[in-house]
Amino acid sequence: MFESAELGHKIDKETYDKEVPPLREALLEAQIDLAKLAKFPVIILVGGVDGAGRGETVNLLNEWMDPRFIQTHGMGEPSDEELDRPMMWRFWRELPPKGRIGVFLGSWYTWPILNRVAGRTKMADLDQSLERAKRLETMLVDEGALILKFWMHLSKEKQEKRLKLLEKDPKTRWRVTKRDWEHYKMYDKFHVVSESVMRHTSTAEAPWIIVEGFDARYRGLTVGKTILDAVRKRIDEAGKKGAEVSAPPPLPSIDKLHILKTLDLGQKIAKKDFQTELEKYQGKLALLTRSPKFRDLTVIAMFEGNDAAGKGGAIRRITGALDARQYNIVPIAAPTEEERAQPYLWRFWRHIPRRGRVTIFDRSWYGRVLVERVEGYCSKTDWMRAYSEINDFEAQLVRHRIVVVKFWLTISKDEQMRRFKEREKIGFKRFKITEEDWRNRKKWDEYEHAVCDMVDRTSTEIAPWTLVEANDKNFARIKILKTLCRQIEAAMKKKKGS
Repeated sequence: MFESAELGHKIDKETYDKEVPPLREALLEAQIDLAKLAKFPVIILVGGVDGAGRGETVNLLNEWMDPRFIQTHGMGEPSDEELDRPMMWRFWRELPPKGRIGVFLGSWYTWPILNRVAGRTKMADLDQSLERAKRLETMLVDEGALILKFWMHLSKEKQEKRLKLLEKDPKTRWRVTKRDWEHYKMYDKFHVVSESVMRHTSTAEAPWIIVEGFDARYRGLTVGKTILDAVRKRIDEAGKKGAEVSAPPPLPSIDKLHILKTLDLGQKIAKKDFQTELEKYQGKLALLTRSPKFRDLTVIAMFEGNDAAGKGGAIRRITGALDARQYNIVPIAAPTEEERAQPYLWRFWRHIPRRGRVTIFDRSWYGRVLVERVEGYCSKTDWMRAYSEINDFEAQLVRHRIVVVKFWLTISKDEQMRRFKEREKIGFKRFKITEEDWRNRKKWDEYEHAVCDMVDRTSTEIAPWTLVEANDKNFARIKILKTLCRQIEAAMKKKKGS
C-alpha cells in the first residue's frame, strides 16, 4: 500500500511559490462557504511515520486557513480524566460542529497501533479497535460529516535521513526525540501494523490518503489540494438527498400481541410494605455506592416511559440513597442549537461520568427511535440505523465497566388519563402537564409500536431493558431500586477485565 509513497515525490520551489497563493485563497473561500452553509463538519485525521511532517503539515494548514473555522487537537497520551471513560469519549467531545473543520494530530488509530507494536495488546484487540473505528466513521458519515484521513509515509531509509537532517539543524533539533529513534528501530513492526490498519479501515466513505512526507513542498500542496477538492465537492453537493433506507421495516404486529401487553399492570404493593421495602433497598443502594469496590465502576441509569408514568418520582427515590456529590441528573429535552450542530449521540457522550459516579438520564438517546420516529423529526433512514448505533454505544460503555441500567415505565391508557386530569387540578403538579403530553396521547398506538420495536432491537445481554409495571407508583419504585441494586452487585462480583 505504500509503494507510491516511496517514489521520491518532489515539488520545486518555483512551482510551489506559484501554486500556494491561489490554493490558500481557494481554501479560505471554501471555509467561508462551509461556515455559511453549516450543513456538515469536516474531520481531518493526520497520522503517519515519525519525522514525516505530521506536525508541520498541521501547522501549515493553520497558517493557510482561517483560524475562526478550524480547530486543531493534539491527541497525545490520555489523561486520568480520559482514562476514566471509554476511549472514544476524548474524541467525541472534540468533534467539530457543522460548518467547521476539526484537525486531529493523533486519532482513534494512534494508540491501537502503538499498543500493538509495543506488544501490549494482541492482534484480536487491534481488530476490535479497528471495528470500533470503522463503526464510528460510518456513523459520522451517515450524520453528514466529511472525513479525510491522511497518512504521512517515509521509507525506512528516508525516515533515518529525515531524522538526521532535523537533528542537524539547530532550529529543528527539538523536533527529534529519543522516542522517535526508538520507533525507528521498530520501523518494520510499525510498517506491518500500519499497513494492516489501513487495509482494514480504508473504506469507500473514509479512505486513507497516503502522502510521501519527505519533501515538505510536495506534502503541503498534496494535502492542501486534497482538502480543497473534497470540501468544495461536498459543498457543491449540499442539498442533495441521500438514498432512503431500503431495509425492511420492523416486524408488524399481525395478531396485536406485543411485549407491553404481557405486563401485569395490576401489580401493587401495600403502603405499609412500601415504606419497609423502600428503607431496605435505599439502604442497600447507599452501602453499595459507598463500597470501595464501587470506585472502579460507573453507573448510568436511564429512564424512558409513557408520559406521567412516574419517572421523576422514581429518580428521586434513587437519589435519596446517594451522596449528593456522587451523582448527576441529566434531563433530556429538545436539542439545542449547539447539539443540533453535532452528531446525534454527541449530546449523550459528553455526559459520560467518571469512575465511582452515577449519572441518571431522564429521557435518553432512545428519543431518536421513539419521539423522533413517531413525530417525523428524523427520516426513516436515521431512526432505522439508530438501533445499531445505540447498541454499539452501549457496548462501548459496558466494555469500560460502566453499568448501564435501562428502565421503561409503562402505564395503561386509562391510568395516564387519570394522572393527566389530576395534574390539571393540583397547583404544584400543573406544570407537569403540557399540550405536548395531550398531543402524544393521540398517537398512543404509534408510540406503543415504536417501544416494542425498540425493546426487540436494543434489549441486549449486556444492556437489557427492564420493563416496569408503573400503574402503582410504589410497586414501580421498589422494582427499580431492586433492579439497580442487583445490577451494581453483579458488576462488583465480576473480575476486572472479564
